[in-house]
Amino acid sequence: MNRRQLVQGMASLGTGSMLMPAMAHHGWSSFDQDRPIYLQGRVTRVQWRNPHAELVIEVPANLALPADLAQRALPAQSAPVDGKALLAKTVLPTRKDRSWEVELAPLTRMEAWKVAPIAVGAQVSLVGFTFAQEKGDAIVRVEYLFVGDRAYGLRSSPA
Repeated sequence: MNRRQLVQGMASLGTGSMLMPAMAHHGWSSFDQDRPIYLQGRVTRVQWRNPHAELVIEVPANLALPADLAQRALPAQSAPVDGKALLAKTVLPTRKDRSWEVELAPLTRMEAWKVAPIAVGAQVSLVGFTFAQEKGDAIVRVEYLFVGDRAYGLRSSPA
């Protein structure tokens, strides 16, 4: 049983007919924010819901950092994020998983950024964080999402 199944199975709130399953959710502190990673791939599953939108992407075996990553234009966001420094220290993951679960932002924030729901088959790239030493499931929390020629900063709302 993976972490997400365990949390979903254990977390039920309410009593009687008000029983509601809780979704797995965790804040930024669960992720290693000192080591941003880059992923790019084809979307194979979409869950556009709260507490945050989620994708599963299939990354290519020959994943490489784009030569222009550190020079990409980034949108201003309300959180104090040094995006240029973050892109400059971004690396590829050391684990070789081809399928990654991608945690985006809550739907209200996705709407604030005007991110249209992403369809299965779409190509996306991202910079985000995984768990310390990349232990556990292949999950990444997205800081910057790149779809087509657009970049979105998902830690906070647009500035």
